[in-house]
Amino acid sequence: MSVVVRNPEILGGEPVFAGTRVPVKTLTDYLEGSETIDAFLDDFPSVTREQVIEFLEIAREHVVAAAE
Repeated sequence: MSVVVRNPEILGGEPVFAGTRVPVKTLTDYLEGSETIDAFLDDFPSVTREQVIEFLEIAREHVVAAAE
């Protein structure tokens, strides 16, 4: 199962963490604002730590691949 899904019926198709209505952009906004993963998880308990870690690993792989 994908960690991130897009569905036109959920937030107009904005990418969200699977099984939630939490946009992935919310996590990146938290991190950009110097918030911690724990703070994000406290505020959005429907997202699991595993989902956040998997998303960050996928993002890292994309950045590395784009830089090659």
